[in-house]
Amino acid sequence: MFYDLKTKFNKYFDHLTPFQVIVLFYATAVIVSTILVSLPFLHKEGVELSFIDALFTAVSAVSVTGLNVVSTLDTFNTAGYFVLMFILQFGGIGVMTLGTFIWLMLGKKIGLKRRQLIKTDQNRSTFAGMVKLIKQILLIILFIELVGAIILSVYFIQYFPTVWEAIVQGMFASVSATTNAGFDITGVSLVLFENDYFVQMINMLLLTLGAIGFPVLIEIKDYLTHKQKNVIHFSLFAKLTSVTFGVLVVVGTVLIYLLDRNNFFADKSWHEAFFFSLFQSVTTRNGGLATMDVAEFSVPTLLVICILMFIGASPSSVGGGIRTTTFAISVLTVIAYARGKTHVRVFRREIDPDDIFRSFIVINTAIAITGIAVILLNYFEPQFSLMQILFEACSAFGTTGLSMGITPDLHTAGKIIIITLMFIGRIGIFSFLFIIRGKGVKDKYHYPKEPMIIG
Repeated sequence: MFYDLKTKFNKYFDHLTPFQVIVLFYATAVIVSTILVSLPFLHKEGVELSFIDALFTAVSAVSVTGLNVVSTLDTFNTAGYFVLMFILQFGGIGVMTLGTFIWLMLGKKIGLKRRQLIKTDQNRSTFAGMVKLIKQILLIILFIELVGAIILSVYFIQYFPTVWEAIVQGMFASVSATTNAGFDITGVSLVLFENDYFVQMINMLLLTLGAIGFPVLIEIKDYLTHKQKNVIHFSLFAKLTSVTFGVLVVVGTVLIYLLDRNNFFADKSWHEAFFFSLFQSVTTRNGGLATMDVAEFSVPTLLVICILMFIGASPSSVGGGIRTTTFAISVLTVIAYARGKTHVRVFRREIDPDDIFRSFIVINTAIAITGIAVILLNYFEPQFSLMQILFEACSAFGTTGLSMGITPDLHTAGKIIIITLMFIGRIGIFSFLFIIRGKGVKDKYHYPKEPMIIG
């Protein structure tokens, strides 16, 4: 009987594309996580979590977003914190990545089907080195989290009454920052450390390492550990991702300061203004942590933050959004066209036309999805301003987790819309499109081409 069920199960999965299987795995992770966060013994005494709030929390954790309809501090006990950390690991590193690592620990072989799923989950273009990739990702991320947890735990002793509480706070903060989850158990995110630049710097470093992309971290590790450093050459992906990431952080910092220098920063010292601006710029890459109430910013600044959240983190990272390389390729394409170039060149390499085509598909689809969500949220949640709703939608799609404070007050329909945005943001636009596409079929014939008037 078990053999027959296994055969039927395998036949069913054979008819699904890797993208559809990945979505199915993430949906399963959401279901399991919803059950886990609903367990009464993980809650503080007297706390009851409704199904929609449990689902919202689970999706927010699996998608490592950080938007919350309930307070993590007031809802969960210490055991609940550790369960949330476990869910954040699955969501941040990737369901297939962590699942495959467990598979390897059990001594199982990794077949072609599973390698294909890993390739899809990590946005890789080749099957080469899949098992090695999984091991490297796990070791690097766990090492970063461990170092971050040790530093923060020791430092937090001065902030919390007991050593144990400082350790729990340090561990949770490290995991949340590295996975760019945006969850916190302080109750006020990092507002508690608004004047502690050491804590802010550690968190910004962890946020960056989590959002920069696993391939970039692996290449940096190879460069640092290789004896002959002149032999190591960074890939185009690593160069473009790192430069785009850095430019977005710098431009974001400058714009946030300039647009609010006469508003929020009017009574702040230069170093306060600098760290507030820098941290908010870094956290928009997908962090979701905050050292202030973002609702205090002016509308122009909030719009800039919306754009930064919409762009999101790098591909093959813990973050969501349209991704930094998508944004970079689209900008480079426009610049190349404006200069009369027929090819897009960067770092002495040419961008594949298919990647350009895919980039614009991602951007257009993302704008359409987010736009529809904003319209629906305005309809179902008329008590909020358009700015509040746009900010919430961009944060959800970018799996960032920043909010102007409206999340707990959303009605059921609004929560479902945000849940959908967070899920799509985590699995990625292509996985979302491939849910309905199925297996690609090549056209047997083509119609005559006819020019169109554009622009």
